[in-house]
Amino acid sequence: MFGRDEKVSPIRLTAVQYIVLGIFLILAYGLWRLQVAQSDMYATLAEKNRIRNVPILAPRGKILDREGRTIVDNYPSFTALLLRDSSRDLAGDADLIAQGLHLDAKEVRERIRKFASMPQYQPIYLKDDITPDELAFIEAHRNELPELDTIMAHRRLYPRNGFMAHLVGYVGEVSEEMLNSPRWELYNPGDVVGQSGVEQEYNQILMGKNGFRRAVVNSHGKEVGRLDETPAEPGRQLKLTVDIDLQIAAEQALEGKNGAIVAMDPRTGEILAMVSRPAFDPNDFAVRISREEWTKLVNDENHPLLNKAIQAQLAPGSVFKIIMATAGLQEGIAQTMHVTCNGGAVFYGRYFKCWVTAEHRVHGLVDIRKAIYQSCDVFFYTLAEKLGIDRIAKYAIMLGLGQRTGIDLPQEVTGVMPSEEWKIRNFKQKWYAGETISVGIGQGAVATTPIQLARAIGGIASGGVLRRPHVAFPDLLPANIRPVSDGLGEVNIGLDPSNWELITDAMAAVVNPGGTAPSAHLQGIDFAGKTGSAQTISNVAKARLANGKSKFKDNGWFVGVEPRRNPEIVVCTLLEEGEHGYLAARATAQVIKAYVDKERRQPTKVARSDGKVDVGAVWNVSDEDDGHETVRGGHFLINVSKKRLPLATAAPGVN
Repeated sequence: MFGRDEKVSPIRLTAVQYIVLGIFLILAYGLWRLQVAQSDMYATLAEKNRIRNVPILAPRGKILDREGRTIVDNYPSFTALLLRDSSRDLAGDADLIAQGLHLDAKEVRERIRKFASMPQYQPIYLKDDITPDELAFIEAHRNELPELDTIMAHRRLYPRNGFMAHLVGYVGEVSEEMLNSPRWELYNPGDVVGQSGVEQEYNQILMGKNGFRRAVVNSHGKEVGRLDETPAEPGRQLKLTVDIDLQIAAEQALEGKNGAIVAMDPRTGEILAMVSRPAFDPNDFAVRISREEWTKLVNDENHPLLNKAIQAQLAPGSVFKIIMATAGLQEGIAQTMHVTCNGGAVFYGRYFKCWVTAEHRVHGLVDIRKAIYQSCDVFFYTLAEKLGIDRIAKYAIMLGLGQRTGIDLPQEVTGVMPSEEWKIRNFKQKWYAGETISVGIGQGAVATTPIQLARAIGGIASGGVLRRPHVAFPDLLPANIRPVSDGLGEVNIGLDPSNWELITDAMAAVVNPGGTAPSAHLQGIDFAGKTGSAQTISNVAKARLANGKSKFKDNGWFVGVEPRRNPEIVVCTLLEEGEHGYLAARATAQVIKAYVDKERRQPTKVARSDGKVDVGAVWNVSDEDDGHETVRGGHFLINVSKKRLPLATAAPGVN
């Protein structure tokens, strides 16, 4: 039996042959698919493994003042990148990367997670403005961490000490919430965009277009050569209407106080200066602000992030009497009014005091002119009773109160101008006549912003013509992003010339003997304006809550113009808890004097073309061997461009 030949079944043999043939056919198809059908795709993948796109970040455009001097510049720095086009386990390397870059490993993993849904060619921006030792760590670990790389970036360089912080704003990395909104949907994670102020409003102009370079890398992801490069397109420069010299004067006038100052040319609507205090340092945002610093700013009861020039909604106090006078004269009521002020009067069963009772005196017989320059409450209580709330609201709204001015800055608020319709709409209650009396002196439900008051009073002094405030020159902006005026470009209320002269003459008397702010008088300058002080809470509540402390003092207001008719400049000053309007008038006078002094001087000297300029309480001029000039006096740090510049002098101190 052992010698007998065993034969294989023909069926089995045939099956084996077909199996072998099938295997060869599958292998042949795979080879054809790899080398013929999908050759382009695999060639592209191979190319991607060999070639890496490295971004080149575009610098943001500079921000200049009206004379071409640099306000905001850029400085070069290195940014650490995490490249995602390799097969490395990025999360697995997070601990070593975090240790070398002084980051939290959880933060690194979170950023990797956030980018998981993005295309792999988009790198992760790990850390901005890295230090020399962090740069050395990246270079020393090229082989261990080939996914870690650096690129040159241009970071924002802002003036120090919060100079012009609220107007200019700051930049920051675009957030996930922002990316979900229509305005930012075309941006990518890691992009640095304007977050407030001019930086946000004109981000489209200031933000350039990133480029990239193609680099050859080996199998370990290490760069071994470079191919072509698409350069970045820098952002465009933005020229503002602001005058640095006037801005300095306004910053100095408000130094050590909380509040706001806004200076505007009422002939054009150009903002010449804008200050809000307390301020913040935009340089803290230029890289990446820490959570602790951000929380501290947000929770600060003085609201340093709030631009009070356009966002503080407060009772205007007696500055509102200029709006009242305009309404009363235009309606033909105030011209013949004569009121006896004995320190107060009764309206609708309630006694309303005049402010002079605190000084144990009275105004006596008062007409409209005296009522303005001595700020008689009793006169304007009586005028408010005669006009009624709806006629008061009509003129206030015509003069821009209770609505946005249309200034080209983000987050401007509307303020409040009450009326019968307003109260029914918001509170479902009727308006009581007694409420009108407080409105007559700028109290009650009235709430305005400094920019609204500057536009309104400047418009009245300009013969009833109001223009839309703006911080950038519209004719220098691309046509597709010029601000829409919404009909606010110019408004003419048709102010009668005789009424105009009466009001402006009375405003000039305010800063002369007999007025409410004689200490703000400027010799040889046609300076006019109106003081105001406004309660922050009622006297009863103040006595109960203040507990002898300074909190809840009245706010001090002043709006001034120069000259009194058809002014070249209007300045509105708000001093929070400043108590007296004459103190705000003194601050306003500093700004007005700085403006007039500069206008009267002839340009001299040449500023340094590439240096920094320290400017502050004292200006010292020193000529240097290179033929340029440095202005020093160390408080604010700004940059100066290549341009012949008139040199400002500090505004005088006022006691």
